[in-house]
Amino acid sequence: MLVTLVEAWERKHYPLDFPDPVEAIKYHMEQSGLQPRDLIPFIGSRNRVHEVLNRRRELTLNMIRRLHDGLGIPAESLIKIGQHKAA
Repeated sequence: MLVTLVEAWERKHYPLDFPDPVEAIKYHMEQSGLQPRDLIPFIGSRNRVHEVLNRRRELTLNMIRRLHDGLGIPAESLIKIGQHKAA
């Protein structure tokens, strides 16, 4: 019972968020030894890859699907949902 209480307390006070999508991609690249050019089949042109990695362009749904299917990056990590605060 104590474990259940501690887990509930931790969920309330220290919620775990998914990483930033770009950080998730960079982490996967680092772990897999990938270069930006290796992302071209999943994101698009070389310029588009650099725009995404430099946060000048957001991922599209198609990019998310291709990154998930092709590289195995969890889709949840690639989707950034804005947090709404209660008023």
